[in-house]
Amino acid sequence: KAAAVNSGDVRIRGLRAGGITPYIMKLIFGWKRPGNGIQGLMFSGIIEEVGAEVKDWNVGDEISGSSGMKMGAHAEYLKIKANQRIHLKPENATFEEAAAIIFGGTTALYFLEKAGIEQFQKPNILIYGATGSVGTSAIEIAKYYGATVTAVCSVRGEALAKSLGADAIVDYTKEDFRQLNTQFDIVFDAVGKIKKKDAKAILKPQGKFCTVGGIDVAKETGGHLALLKKLFESGELHANIDKTYPLEDIVAAHTYVDSERKKGNVVISIG
Repeated sequence: KAAAVNSGDVRIRGLRAGGITPYIMKLIFGWKRPGNGIQGLMFSGIIEEVGAEVKDWNVGDEISGSSGMKMGAHAEYLKIKANQRIHLKPENATFEEAAAIIFGGTTALYFLEKAGIEQFQKPNILIYGATGSVGTSAIEIAKYYGATVTAVCSVRGEALAKSLGADAIVDYTKEDFRQLNTQFDIVFDAVGKIKKKDAKAILKPQGKFCTVGGIDVAKETGGHLALLKKLFESGELHANIDKTYPLEDIVAAHTYVDSERKKGNVVISIG
């Protein structure tokens, strides 16, 4: 029914993945062209058929999840394994919303957990690139963990970041976040554009820096999908959809994500 177009999709298409060289990406995804000609990682839809040995899922179930490195979600039908990263979609979500929350939500959860957010009682967190799909989710997930959040974004994203619960805003076009007097428990680069050395001056002695720009790739789990479902149903997490395109306009959707101007998520509506 719906699928997201996010930075992961355009990086795979353009062979741009931080510390992974294009040569290695070709070995993973296909040498002359993608092994699977259909892209798309995050999706939502209705189960049409189940295999004879499938016990936990039924025809008609409304689900959302990730197709993983096999991709294939930008299509009307997708075959996945029953034990793959799927979950019942939030009851109060549209299919577009259900597809939108997964990439940013699971990525933010993975890196914030890796940085030890659960170990802090009231963590002080700076999120660089706070209005993309990962950044918007990171703001709300950090607030769920009781954090004080400083969001680094442009003036175009200030209202969005504040609406999601950011306690302070740094407009990177006017202010250098590296010069802040505040000391942070976690600095999270949600767009992969800064280095640990950039955050060193504003991190506490035991503070953690994490970035989506390295070779580490977020790993979705059933627990992550369950938590995102819970947070969306309780109103603590929002889909933040910037634009929705029909499937036939998939090129326009990729072009818009490539422009790096989106705020939140871009979604494909399928059928």
